[in-house]
This record gives sequence, structure tokens and C-alpha cells, in this order.
Amino acid sequence: MRDATGVRDVVPVRRAAAVRDVTDLAVRDLGHMPYRAAWALQRELVEARLAGTAPDTLLLVEHAPVITVGRGTKGEFLASGVQRAAPQSGDAADAVFIALPGGARAEVIEVERGGQATYHGPGQLVAYPIVKLREGHRDLHAYMRALEQAVIDTLGEHGFATDDMPKTARSNVPASTSSGDAASRGPHAGRKPGATGVWIDGQRKLCSIGVAASRWVTYHGLALNVQPDLSHFAAIKPCGFEAGVMTSVVRERSGSGVEPGVMRAALLSALGVQLNRFREVAVP
Repeated sequence: MRDATGVRDVVPVRRAAAVRDVTDLAVRDLGHMPYRAAWALQRELVEARLAGTAPDTLLLVEHAPVITVGRGTKGEFLASGVQRAAPQSGDAADAVFIALPGGARAEVIEVERGGQATYHGPGQLVAYPIVKLREGHRDLHAYMRALEQAVIDTLGEHGFATDDMPKTARSNVPASTSSGDAASRGPHAGRKPGATGVWIDGQRKLCSIGVAASRWVTYHGLALNVQPDLSHFAAIKPCGFEAGVMTSVVRERSGSGVEPGVMRAALLSALGVQLNRFREVAVP
């Protein structure tokens, strides 16, 4: 069901087992929503969480093409030759749009999250946790590692090898389209030393992560590339890397289809487990 604003009703999600018992995490599925609207909603929920009038909330959303520029962006982030797109009716007077391959365009928006420039667009699974971090767990680096782990665990349920899988299980993972050792044992989802996010075989980036916090309430979050138009990344240097490092679940699975609802459910479950280590409110 959806409420009068078109947002699906809040759905309570409980984690599966053992870290600690906490109150339900509210989930709001925003469907397709412009980036600026979702950004404003995040800030409203942060203030409400600080005031004690809203619970910890996880927003799920898919955006129209947009480039967000984080506080860590260094130097020129647009690729050589990228052109500014012509304004259209309804654009804000101060909005800046760039042309993307294939005739699409993307607004460029400076935001307060950490990290550098990245792209959001259709085919991504985007999650924004609005969570109040509890005493003893107010460490944004550890929090980002937890987001990474949630994605890694999700991918482990969808044909990817992970460090937590037994070696016998890894050998049964379908091979990736890449050559070399990765092709002999299947794509491995994990971390890349010195780089935030989730990477495949330490070479190709599948998930981007960038967060912010206001008085220890988090916002912004992660973008998992399920089946986006990867050519759109060519307009920027995503997170300071060459655009060619970006990949997707569908590409790594040799073009085989992915059921978005199943992957979304797996990510919700994994995020529930990881976020509960950080959340403040315990069940009486």
C-alpha cells in the first residue's frame, strides 16, 4: 500500500539473529523519486530522529540520472569532453545539467556526504539508513565497513564468492565474464584496500558508499549497481577512478537476469543485521 504521498507504507523489519535485540527498523520504499526530493526527506528524518519523533528508518529508492559531488571531491571530476546540457522547462534557474551518453542528461548536485563524485540512475538499488548511532559505536569508518558487509552478504546469496564462503562453495559459483583467475573461480565480492565500497576481484567496483552524520544520526548511504546503464559513468571520474572500473551485478553474472525484489529483500535482511550493531534503542 502507498500513502497519500505515493510512498509505500512503513514496513517493520527485524534482524534474523544474535547481535542484540533492538526495536524494529522502519523501511520506506520510495520507488522512483528525484534525488533532491529524497535528499530533503533524509534531512527531515534526521531532524525528526534527533527530536525523538521518528524511528531509525531505512529509505530505498531509485533515482533518475544524477551526479552527486561529495565533500572529498578533488579537482576536476567531469570526464574530458563532457558538455553542459541545454536547460529544459521546469529546471531550477541555478540547476546545472550535463549530457550523458545516449542522449540522457544528469543534474550535478553538491552534497554534504563524504567521498567524491558518483552517479545514480535507474537500475541501481539505493539505500539511505537514517540511524542514531549508540554510545561506543560512533565510528563512521566502522559503520561504512558494516554497510559494505551487508552488500557482500547480499551478493553471497546471488552467485558471488565471498570471504565467508567455504572454498567448496566458492568453486560452485558461476564464472564471471572477466578473464584470468577470476574467471576460473567466479567473481569474488569483497573490499579493495584503501578504497571504500564493494569490489569484484579487487578490480571492478560494484557498490559505492558515502555517508554523513548530524549529531551521530546517519544519512546518505549506498548504491548497488544491479543493472544500470554503465555508459553513464563515463561522464565522470567516479570516486576518483576511471569510469571503466564500474560494473554491475548483471554484467558480472554474464548477463543473466536478476530478480530485483529478491535482491532487495536480501539486502534488507543483511542491512538489518549490520545496522543493529550500531543502533541506539534497545527493546525493553
